Amino acid sequence: MTERLRIAIQKSGRLSDGSMELLKNCGLKVSRGKDRLYGRVQEMPIDVMLLRDDDIPEFVADQACDIGIVGENVFEEDRLGGAREDAAEEVMRLGFARCRLMIAGPKEWDYDGPAHLNGMRIATSYPGLTQAWLEREGAAAKPVMMKGSVEVAPRLKVADAVCDIVSTGATLDANGLKPVATVFSSQALLIRNKEPFPTEKQTIFDALIKRINGVITSRDAKYVMMNAPRTAVEAITEYLPGADAPTVLDLVGAPDKVAIHAVCRESVFWDQLEELKKLGASAILVLPIEKMMA
Repeated sequence: MTERLRIAIQKSGRLSDGSMELLKNCGLKVSRGKDRLYGRVQEMPIDVMLLRDDDIPEFVADQACDIGIVGENVFEEDRLGGAREDAAEEVMRLGFARCRLMIAGPKEWDYDGPAHLNGMRIATSYPGLTQAWLEREGAAAKPVMMKGSVEVAPRLKVADAVCDIVSTGATLDANGLKPVATVFSSQALLIRNKEPFPTEKQTIFDALIKRINGVITSRDAKYVMMNAPRTAVEAITEYLPGADAPTVLDLVGAPDKVAIHAVCRESVFWDQLEELKKLGASAILVLPIEKMMA
């Protein structure tokens, strides 16, 4: 029987959308069952388990799943909780589902640093991360665990402030709160259990990692083409953002000019194009890269 790699993904929400988009960009299509809690990849021997985000570290650590995509905030909170001796381990950051865990208090606060929180109660769903930050900053405040609706805690007099995930800040604003300090910056992580995979499963894992690396590498990369004076090749090459050695081609009927093709591993902005123009480049074309593999 063929080994299949099991991956845990959040069943709904922004992290779920980003995870599915990543698999899609890896050339993998997930066919879901009727209960929508299980899926199967058609192009590779991979099964997808759709779970609550805070269950993913446990499922991966306990080998119910081999790997998982989880928010860094959830993973770190699970690690700080120390519920398991053999927690899952981080494989790589994935660069999407970015957010911040922040301290927020009433809009009328004149916040002047962590000492402002001394003696206060802070409502949060992330007591481990909150406590770690308070200790690091030397603030004598106490986290108060809440499972949901953290923003209403000050209004209900349950706590003086909150520590919660902030994306746009609209929910805080609607509850009369403002963010004042960043506790933890988070993004999506790929994690795996610590047990060695059987050879066949390791081969599947390695192939998937190559595809993911290709997607991440190509995310901001651009393919840049231009014509330029032969004498400007060196200056243009040095200026191209994050470029490997470019390809330089002769132009028919123009011995003093060449075509320059380069893969830039960073975003290319308008001011950079204007600078290339000043260096003598013309007919500059910037194209997105759908896939790239080293």
